Amino acid sequence: MKLTIALDLPTKEENLSLLENIKDNNDIWIKVGLRSYIRDGKEFIEDIKKINPNFKIFLDLKLYDIPNTMADTAEEIAKIGVDMFNIHASAGKEAMQTVMKRLEKFQKRPLVLAVTALTSFDEASFKEIYNSDIDTTALKFAKMSYENGLDGVVCSVYESIKIKDVTSKNFLTLTPGIRPFNESSDDQKRVATIEDAKNNLSDFIVIGRPIYKSNNPNQKIKEILEAMR
Repeated sequence: MKLTIALDLPTKEENLSLLENIKDNNDIWIKVGLRSYIRDGKEFIEDIKKINPNFKIFLDLKLYDIPNTMADTAEEIAKIGVDMFNIHASAGKEAMQTVMKRLEKFQKRPLVLAVTALTSFDEASFKEIYNSDIDTTALKFAKMSYENGLDGVVCSVYESIKIKDVTSKNFLTLTPGIRPFNESSDDQKRVATIEDAKNNLSDFIVIGRPIYKSNNPNQKIKEILEAMR
């Protein structure tokens, strides 16, 4: 299981300051989301690599468009040199196939994950849009992603082990909404602890606020990594 730290601070300077503070941690992933990328651009990715070239970067843009536009964007993302990005599974299998086909030209392509159900959804709000329950749809989207060549999915902890059961134990699951020591859930509905993530075989856990709101981010990371063992 790998720790992925979400860079969700209000300014580029605050995000980079956090990274400077934790730069001696070599075995972590850094999640750059829509807010940071729109504001700071691909130069921000380069800034992260300057701080520590060993940081692995997950570009969390959740692509969702017509297949060719998604493939064009995936190609540009691969050129930036990030290690992982994601698309929405509900874009469909044609979009998945088109994206993965386009990435074949790269000798070392980024990992591609599909978002199944956002962890901000509860059952009622999800059913209102998808006319199905979260569990059923997450498994359906995961199987579609697996069958069309993606590397894994973004899902809640509670779907992780079920998804591996219907795909493969090597099919990656990245699970947001982790509150390592039962901190406030904030805007997430389906949150979980590190112990939950371990029990459900998550490959990546995403943690943001509990780290960057801490008075000692390095100590918090140390505690999290210890709990992950």
